[in-house]
Amino acid sequence: MQIYHYFTVIIILAAAFGYFNKRFLKLPRTIGVMIIALLTSLGIVLTASSFPDLFVQTKKMILSIDFYTILMDIMLSFLLFAGSIHIKLNDIKSERAPIIAFSTIGVVISTIIVGGLMYFLLQAFSLDVSFIHCLLFGALISPTDPIAVLGILKTANIPKSLETKISGESLFNDGVAVVLFVAIYEISQVGFANMGLGDIGLLFLKEAGGGMLLGTLLGSVGTYILKTIDDYSVEVMVTLAMVMGGYWLASSLHISGPLAMVVAGIFIGNRGREVGMSSITEEYIDKFWEMMDEILNAILFLLIGLELLVINFENIYILIGIIAIAVVLFARFVSVGIPFLLLKRRVNFEKNSFPILVWGGLRGGISVALALALPRHESGDMFVAITYIIVLFSIIFQGLSIGTLVKNLTAKSAKKSQ
Repeated sequence: MQIYHYFTVIIILAAAFGYFNKRFLKLPRTIGVMIIALLTSLGIVLTASSFPDLFVQTKKMILSIDFYTILMDIMLSFLLFAGSIHIKLNDIKSERAPIIAFSTIGVVISTIIVGGLMYFLLQAFSLDVSFIHCLLFGALISPTDPIAVLGILKTANIPKSLETKISGESLFNDGVAVVLFVAIYEISQVGFANMGLGDIGLLFLKEAGGGMLLGTLLGSVGTYILKTIDDYSVEVMVTLAMVMGGYWLASSLHISGPLAMVVAGIFIGNRGREVGMSSITEEYIDKFWEMMDEILNAILFLLIGLELLVINFENIYILIGIIAIAVVLFARFVSVGIPFLLLKRRVNFEKNSFPILVWGGLRGGISVALALALPRHESGDMFVAITYIIVLFSIIFQGLSIGTLVKNLTAKSAKKSQ
């Protein structure tokens, strides 16, 4: 019963913060909710001596919430499916080269750069952290999460093809980064000497390839079911069952659930929409998953804001976290720049797309969840604090300034062309 009460409090706070943001702040929904949650957390900390019961009860509630399980095992499947069901397959096909390059090569490059630089940075602070654990941090901080920024990009009137590159990259690199994180974690447990490159390759192939194969199977079966009936309420439940059952099956088979959901969503959003949905069904399915996406994102960013109460912020962690912001931005610059240069001759990149791709690579809830999965006795607390600092900077400063960046770049290009 206590869990239900906590869930009720979270929903009430998400609704109240969402209303306050829409009514007064008028920021992008997810960013606004998170900022209000952060300020609320700070207020609770600052008034702890005056209202000790409020501080203790709020902290108890946050500690009782397993952020990793809630996001990675429950919310992520819905969020990825909801995001991918609106992706047009033709758009993905036309931008497949940069999407694949950014979400695979880019993630690997970013992981290596962040891992290497963080290893030397921590050594400089006399912190004895193994290189493999720095690589783990590199893997968890590399996936981009542009959920908060996509709405801003739309209002900034960027080309559709660039929007597809950013959204497509984020949908696929979430799955790739999780697979990479799992592979590096396996190495950290058994040792690199006991796990050769062949073993790593097979693990990656099983996780990623298996996830995409399962997603294709789910999408095919789901499309067939939708095609054989015409009842929007049942068809909405079919998509819901496909997501929940498919993610559970992926977990049981030890393959990538995130990639399975992305592929299944794209399949249903294209082939399923084309042959299996009436206009009424299509409208209800779209509205259902749009609402699911909005509600879960509000809850997710609320929880990110409230996590401030329970994260261990030592002074040295804050200093390293601030420096790590520059490390992650540099890694993003290189990991986007290399594929960008390799593909520039045969891919049509829009004007000013490179700085937008670099600055628009936001970090989000997945990074926080993976950091919380690290063992506490192996520098886990430190990496959680550093990750949290990077995510806050990314969502607040990058998220709120990307629209201005796009408009300024567009205005400069327009002046030059005159």
